[in-house]
Amino acid sequence: MNKQVKQQILVVAFGVTLFAALMNLNAVAGFFRTFTSILSPVFSGLLLAFILSVPMLGIARRLTGIFPRLKEKTVDALSLALTMACVVVLVCLLCVLAIPQLTASVKSIAELARANWPNWAALLNSYGIDTTELTKLAASFNWKMAVEKLFTGAGAVIGSVVDLAGSTVTVTVNAVFAIVIMFYVLLGRRELGRQCRSFLCAYFKKPTAERICHVAKLTHDTYTKFFSGQCIEVLILGTMIFLAFSVFRIPYAALTAALTAAFAFVPYIGAFASCLIGVLLTLMAVPEKAILCFIVYQMVQFIENQFIYPHVVGSSVGLSPLWTLLAALLGGKLFGIIGIVFFIPLAAVLSQLLHGDIEHRLAVR
Repeated sequence: MNKQVKQQILVVAFGVTLFAALMNLNAVAGFFRTFTSILSPVFSGLLLAFILSVPMLGIARRLTGIFPRLKEKTVDALSLALTMACVVVLVCLLCVLAIPQLTASVKSIAELARANWPNWAALLNSYGIDTTELTKLAASFNWKMAVEKLFTGAGAVIGSVVDLAGSTVTVTVNAVFAIVIMFYVLLGRRELGRQCRSFLCAYFKKPTAERICHVAKLTHDTYTKFFSGQCIEVLILGTMIFLAFSVFRIPYAALTAALTAAFAFVPYIGAFASCLIGVLLTLMAVPEKAILCFIVYQMVQFIENQFIYPHVVGSSVGLSPLWTLLAALLGGKLFGIIGIVFFIPLAAVLSQLLHGDIEHRLAVR
């Protein structure tokens, strides 16, 4: 059987398979749901391993530079232990400092809005805006019930997520398996890398295996640089917002800084959302400082966008603003907020591969 006949058979088989799948979409969708639910601990463990590998590799490089005689396994174990210690400290700080203040702030927003509505209405009246109907609406609105519904709704969302994932036992078992897989991958990353390379060299031709390894390394390096730079940029931006709001005595400095840092992981939309929330909180607490809040926030964002982001994150991505925006829009359309975050470095990887292929083709001619 010659090569052309094999290709024709493969094309026919692919066409028949595609037709059968299209005629039984419900069965195919059910199969993929079952498949993903079974492998969800594996995917979760790999995702956790990838996220934690960013600080772990940085710590490992520092340890190797300070203690060059340490064995690879010792360096990996120490760097993982230090990474997990940092994660535990960060979670404890969030639980002790950020979350209680966030909860208290959300609960006080209703009372704060109602108490400061006269000042707010007076400010609007000074600009010639009639607030009669708004005052009647504010007086009849049950703020306490609205806040209670907010927390009830959040609990319902969490409950529905748990129901979708399965029973509590299933979620616990999946979480345990994901953590075990994460530790195994992080501690055995060098051996896993060698095994993957041996597998590729055994089943693919050498140029193909080298190409796959190159793409994998480029993807890992791009995502690592992007997320490490993004984390540094988030810390700097949150600190700048907190200091600026504290200097100008704008209320909710810590809360706005925390929200800004959290939303900064989402390009474009995050900056707009955090600015809007900060202005609304200031408008409820001290209406006359709302404009000052907006100006200060935009000044900090300008400094961050012009002098910090290009040096910390921009060089790791290497995309123009247009392609970054298109990648964010496409990722958001397909996978929501997670897609917005992950599609930017993915677009950077594809861009580098495309440029490399173009240069290679031009050099061959």
